[in-house]
Amino acid sequence: MTDTAPPLVRYGTSKARWTIAATVLGSGMAFLDGTVVNVALPTISDDLGTSVSGLQWIVNAYLVTLSALLLLGGTLGDRYGHRSMFGTGAAIFTAASVLCGIAPTTGFLIAARTLQGVGGALLVPEPVFNADRLAGELDRLRADPDALAALSTGARSLGRRGAAAAIARLAEELASGEVDP
Repeated sequence: MTDTAPPLVRYGTSKARWTIAATVLGSGMAFLDGTVVNVALPTISDDLGTSVSGLQWIVNAYLVTLSALLLLGGTLGDRYGHRSMFGTGAAIFTAASVLCGIAPTTGFLIAARTLQGVGGALLVPEPVFNADRLAGELDRLRADPDALAALSTGARSLGRRGAAAAIARLAEELASGEVDP
């Protein structure tokens, strides 16, 4: 195995934007799937006649598999290429999602959710690698004080807006009585 540096993706270019968008979408999809299934549990229970323990397996089959194989997914990316593993993970995850959608039984759904976890474990580590590829470009930004100042000012502004929105939403919920303090 040779120790070659990955090709640098130039920060601010179209390729960098697409790289970031794809990796954020892929990892976001994998993380969202860990929680969104909870919304469907009553329907799954009705349609498949699933018991409470079966519902727990449906949720946990994905989360346990994803957690158990996450480090392996990163290692496979190092060995066989991060782009290749990201694509493989996305394909497995998508195919498993289709299988989840057509699952005729609880056991089939649990197996499909387990396969989704395998796909997610290949999908999730790759954004870290892509962030590392962009780090070389960020080093260049650090050498240019004006560019770095503009970047950090934008990040601070975004952080302030997000914090203000979160505080406003919490205040709204407290005022409406939705949340007990």
